[in-house]
Amino acid sequence: VGGFSQARVKEASSFGSDAHSGVRARLRVENHEMPPKGAPAPSLDAREEFAKFVNAELKREACKAGIQVGPRPLRRLNREEYTATLQDLLDLHMDIGGSLPADGAGGEGFDNAGETLFLSPLHAEKYLETARQAMDYAAKEFKSRKRLLVATPGEGLSEEAAARRIALSFLPKAFRRPVMEAEANEYVALFRMARSKGEEFEPAVFYMLRAVLVSPHFLFRNEPGQYALASRLSYFLWGSMPDELLFDLAAQKKLNRPEVLRALVDRMLRHDRSQNFAQRFIEQWLHTRELSGDKRPDTTTLAKGTEIEELLGDIRLQPVYFFREMLNRKLSLLTLIDSDATIGTSNLEKHFGFKMPLDPGRRKQPQWAALPPGTNRGGILGMPAVLAVSSYPYRTSPGRRGALILDAILGTPPPPPPPNVPPLEEARAGAAPKSVRERLTLHRANATCAGCHNRIDPMGFALENYDPLGRWRDEDGGKAVDNSAEMNDGRKFAGPAELRTVLLEKKELFVRNLTNKMLGYALGRGLTLADSCVVDAIVEEVKQNDYNAAKWIEAIVLSAPFRGEVEVAKK
Repeated sequence: VGGFSQARVKEASSFGSDAHSGVRARLRVENHEMPPKGAPAPSLDAREEFAKFVNAELKREACKAGIQVGPRPLRRLNREEYTATLQDLLDLHMDIGGSLPADGAGGEGFDNAGETLFLSPLHAEKYLETARQAMDYAAKEFKSRKRLLVATPGEGLSEEAAARRIALSFLPKAFRRPVMEAEANEYVALFRMARSKGEEFEPAVFYMLRAVLVSPHFLFRNEPGQYALASRLSYFLWGSMPDELLFDLAAQKKLNRPEVLRALVDRMLRHDRSQNFAQRFIEQWLHTRELSGDKRPDTTTLAKGTEIEELLGDIRLQPVYFFREMLNRKLSLLTLIDSDATIGTSNLEKHFGFKMPLDPGRRKQPQWAALPPGTNRGGILGMPAVLAVSSYPYRTSPGRRGALILDAILGTPPPPPPPNVPPLEEARAGAAPKSVRERLTLHRANATCAGCHNRIDPMGFALENYDPLGRWRDEDGGKAVDNSAEMNDGRKFAGPAELRTVLLEKKELFVRNLTNKMLGYALGRGLTLADSCVVDAIVEEVKQNDYNAAKWIEAIVLSAPFRGEVEVAKK
């Protein structure tokens, strides 16, 4: 059909011997590329059933061999990891990597995926420039100098011996592994060359250290043995290089012990550095990072006197702090769907329009606060960041909100729209105002549009009481908001509270999808079919622990792909 031989996937057993063809067939059916134009086309339901069948067979064949460690792609530090690593390595407190090119998303939708972290000529040029700037700053900063200049020439210590001592102190931290003296001598040779050209001792040392920052051993994650596990753990939960404790445990070959890893996960999640992890994961999973870019909300409707930038900062960080509190309080993952508390500030309190029990001495600071009953702010779908990023700046979009729920929350993304779909009719000057729902009703009258929107819109309709900035409203276009919805299976519900009930009934889908996302983020790569076996095991363990969020992170860290050990996979 259309150049694709159906004989390749005629038998279910073919998914084991030729998985690529099975994936290709599924994608072509999902993307409306099969059957070819002019041939009888299956319904959307039939397409979905075919995709589910193919996925189930692919998974069954892939898991026959049991849990596998999986691929370990070589990858460089992304921009945020590079910046954080320089800050920790040099004790600098500035956005030193801000001029580096942004990294695109890959794998499970994150910018730390090895598939996209190649080294381009532009990156090489920027790394040279940034290394020079970093060492120029470090040469002037007292804390940085104290950390780097661990030896000075003097009685009984030559300049070259002092430079070697400095190199032997700096290189293991920069390369995240032990370094032999012969390797350090290569950098001492650069010091010697700089001195021969007339540089003073300190400029020659900083020239030597600058070369370390453009070495592949610094830019790429390629550590051996348990040092690789130390880096994997540190870049997962802190977004930066390992600290002294992780290095020491790796050197003692104790890091891979389950009891040690469990203790470390608890310690690392409670450390301030875990804020980087929470922010990077949440903002990419829920796409709220885009609120500071192309999807910045329209703030012209905010009341006069509103501290706009403060409010937008609180809005963007609310789900980040909520996620971190969920982990540290060891709450259920289902708290993300529904909760009786949220993150509050005085700005958010005013935005929500109701009083929150905030600490009087720190009302502007993000804090865990109980929600009054009936406020419809429990879970992430009651947060303005999620509601704004799934809207247009000037109006809500049930389609966008529904698609976000299907994709990011449930892991069942809607099919791509068929070609030549007409846009939603916008309000005309002088015409009677229409609600978004009324305009969508006209749009859905087109049979081409109705099939997809019947799947996407219902969950978005339930959120129509929230305006584009996530404020509660009872009217839209001069008419009462209609927040009723009906799913394809006939299930009816209305409003955010009943939507949360529907989502909690689908908690298995939610937890599995969230685990897929987090495992992909932790491994820094896209998941393979074989990884679905690991996901099954993690989800089952989390279920047995009442969906405890901290136990969930622990299960990911203890998994065979994360630990990277064959013997773990065989247990």
